[in-house]
Amino acid sequence: MSAATTRSRTPDRLCAEAVDLARAAAEEAAAPGVVGAHVGTVSEGDRVVTHFFECRELGYRGWRWAVTVARASRAKAVTLDEVVLLPGPDAVLAPEWVPWSERLRPGDMGPGDLLPTDAEDLRLEPGYTGEDEPPPNSAVSAEMADLAEAEDADVTAGPPAELPTAPRRGSIAAVAEELGMRRARVLSRYGLHTAADRWEEAFGAKTPMAQAAPAACLSCGFLVPVGGSLGQAFGVCANEFSPADGRVVSLTYGCGGHSEAAVMPKPPRPADPVIDETRVDPFPLRPSPDSGSVPETADEESAELGHS
Repeated sequence: MSAATTRSRTPDRLCAEAVDLARAAAEEAAAPGVVGAHVGTVSEGDRVVTHFFECRELGYRGWRWAVTVARASRAKAVTLDEVVLLPGPDAVLAPEWVPWSERLRPGDMGPGDLLPTDAEDLRLEPGYTGEDEPPPNSAVSAEMADLAEAEDADVTAGPPAELPTAPRRGSIAAVAEELGMRRARVLSRYGLHTAADRWEEAFGAKTPMAQAAPAACLSCGFLVPVGGSLGQAFGVCANEFSPADGRVVSLTYGCGGHSEAAVMPKPPRPADPVIDETRVDPFPLRPSPDSGSVPETADEESAELGHS
């Protein structure tokens, strides 16, 4: 351990005794009556000491006024460095700052709000935006232009030269635009799966409403099909009395507003039991005298044989 390290851990005596100077500086920076008792001293380095005072200001419970003083080498006068308000070990602090993109929740957007999408959003992927390339045998194609330059030939004016690009009607770009595919970015497989999981959790087969429904949305007349791969598992509810009206619902979801709920056959009633097991049949504890197979007689010989 070096001598400089040893000196830095030991508070300078003159700086440590400058409590009145530090308190005066804290009271000058703070409001009257806000600076409390002196609670400690920390050595910041050679001849640099920080004094801590309690903060009695409302809303800053556990905070401390930190006043740093120092003195020059071989000097006896202590000077003031800075005065700041710092949180203590038990200070009440605001929660850690979270970017707005992580604080945003579904339903937070209102009229006029704009939500910029990150360029690296995993839910999106590049779509088709390019124009059609000229055919390879066209005079304006890259292959023919390179060949003409290599052969030092001139392209004469002709029908191919009059078509700098492929015809608009019937081109791939025109078909893509008609099908709604010509967008800068489209939904990626990851974005598709996250949306499906979110919709399944909100309006899926495991919800209490679906568990008590008479049938699933797959057989409901109010279900509006959707296109694409999502149409294999989801649709849009068009029943105004349903809790999922206008929402994307799973085909296994259901509610009491099913279109066929009133005409669905009732479950079959089981047949009455042949043996009534709910009735108690009385049985005597002792049989009657005339219930035996041998009639009762007064013959003494029969009595000796044990017949009654």
